[in-house]
Formats: sequence, C-alpha cells, structure tokens
Amino acid sequence: MAPRRARKRTEGGASSNVFSMFDQSQIQEFKEAFTIMDQNRDGFIDKEDLRDTFAALGRINVKNEELEAMVKEAPGPINFTVFLTMFGEKLKGTDPEETILHAFKVFDTEGKGFVKADFIKEKLMTQADRFSEEEIKQMFAAFPPDVCGNLDYRNLCYVITHGEEKD
Repeated sequence: MAPRRARKRTEGGASSNVFSMFDQSQIQEFKEAFTIMDQNRDGFIDKEDLRDTFAALGRINVKNEELEAMVKEAPGPINFTVFLTMFGEKLKGTDPEETILHAFKVFDTEGKGFVKADFIKEKLMTQADRFSEEEIKQMFAAFPPDVCGNLDYRNLCYVITHGEEKD
C-alpha cells in the first residue's frame, strides 16, 4: 500500500504547504465540501462521486465527457490534499481584498461604498483585460446592482475574496 500512497502524493504535486494557504475555518469548509462530494466515502472523489453530487443538486443528465474533464483537471486521484491544492491554484491569482477594494475606491470619489453599475460595466468592457458582454451578465447575475443601479463594491470584494456574503 505504501508505494501506491507515495505515487498519489507525487502525482498530485501536493505538499503540506497547501494548508498554509488557508485559515483553519476555510480548511474546515473545504473538508465539509469534500466529504459531501465523496459520496462513496472512500477518501477520493471520482466520476461517480461527481455524478452523484450533481444528482443530489438536481442535475441528472450530466454527460460522461463533462465528468471526465472535471476529473482530468486533477494531476492524479483526488484525495483531500489534491482537492485543497486544486482550489488553492484556482484562487492563487486572486488579489487580496484590500487591493480590489482600493481599485473600486478610485471610482468612488465620494466614499459611499458603491459605484454606478453602468459605469463599472463600461470600464470593464473598455479597459485593460476587457470583459465580454457574457462576463458582465454573469457578474451582474451573481451580484446584481440595487434598484438605483448601484453596485455595492465592498460586499462584492468580500465575496470575490471570501466566497460568501457578509452577514
């Protein structure tokens, strides 16, 4: 059994430093998510676990190719350390909350904590790494402006960096 375990660790490229990327509460949340997805409780997430997870969420007709593509994103069998490493790699490019907040504050000259959604849309579609119309729709679907057309950027920054809204 030892050679198999060693092989999985090296395939995954995961080392214990992945745990230093997250605080204890985040690791616990990832562990809970992993446990929910590991439907057969064998310590690994495979295609069947993903299929069962999608079914539990109400999505029944997931194509085999889609499941295979998800599993192939991992460098090897998906145990918890590999799962955590994959999330760490996805989140690695995310700027700290303070940096993102500062970027929005440049446009909030009155310091109100919000900016006009139309203004942000125009800037995101015409400056630097330009957003497509579809990316703008996705952003506003996930985080809609209020009835006055204002985008609460403080809460948006929190969601971008923490993954959930403040209470």
